[in-house]
Amino acid sequence: MTPTTGEQRLVVEHLTKQYGDSTVVDDLTFTVEPGRITGFLGPNGSGKSTTMKILLDLAAADHGTATIGGSRYRDLPRPANTVGVVLEPNAFHPGRTGRNHLRIVAQAAGYPVGRVDDALAAVGLGAAPARRRVGTYSLGMKQRLSLAAALLGDPPVLVLDEPANGLDPQGIHDLRDLLRDRASRGHTVLVSSHLLTEVQHLVDDVVVINEGRLVTTGTIDDLTDHRALVRTPDPGALANRLACTGADIDKTGIDTLVIAGLSLDQIGDVAHGAGIALHELSADAGSLEDVFLSLTTPTNTDQEINQS
Repeated sequence: MTPTTGEQRLVVEHLTKQYGDSTVVDDLTFTVEPGRITGFLGPNGSGKSTTMKILLDLAAADHGTATIGGSRYRDLPRPANTVGVVLEPNAFHPGRTGRNHLRIVAQAAGYPVGRVDDALAAVGLGAAPARRRVGTYSLGMKQRLSLAAALLGDPPVLVLDEPANGLDPQGIHDLRDLLRDRASRGHTVLVSSHLLTEVQHLVDDVVVINEGRLVTTGTIDDLTDHRALVRTPDPGALANRLACTGADIDKTGIDTLVIAGLSLDQIGDVAHGAGIALHELSADAGSLEDVFLSLTTPTNTDQEINQS
């Protein structure tokens, strides 16, 4: 039985995993909500892949739990019908065609063979590419085939590790549309990626980890701290007026202010009330890449301590 929307929540609680003397996941806790796309971010070696493997019962936790709808993956009645997975984009026999690979997966899982064509169409692999041997595929085509296999059971949960790796711009656009469609239908989508510019346009929520520990979690809007860019011939006067509202104000040029904490309408109203002309008033969302680096790059002090 496939879980209903309310049962699709992914919950990681106090998860810890060690390999020898190295702690790769350290008391990690976060939640992935249904009906949303969650970006799972962290530098190489931060513990993302290990966390996903524990969630999917491909690795055992030393402490804590990772559950899907309140159950471990192994305890789901039909796990492949609940969770679609992309972890190993090269896990194919190079001599098989793309279509035959999917037919074997469908037969092994007990899916109708007709699902193969639906899955191929969903990921943009047409009849001609599907008849080619996988050994001739580009990395992007292999990614599409991996995603097609994950979709065969029409699962309400997707767990995807670097699904856009190797995709061309059209492929990335198609992936974005597909995942947004799944989320709009109440499905749960967890995506790990290093393509931060694409993540910023794709996800609703973000979980950032570093060295196995949670750094931050929240909505993409909160994390990137949407701000306003203002150009005015009298930036000092406007800054004084806006300071009274509690807004955060940075002067970035002779006539330019960057303002956080107020909407564009509120800034415009303050300027109008003070008789201050505005030459530009526009949204200025922060870069996810800048935020990510600020959260995960050691400070000079940290580096000095680590080197001492």
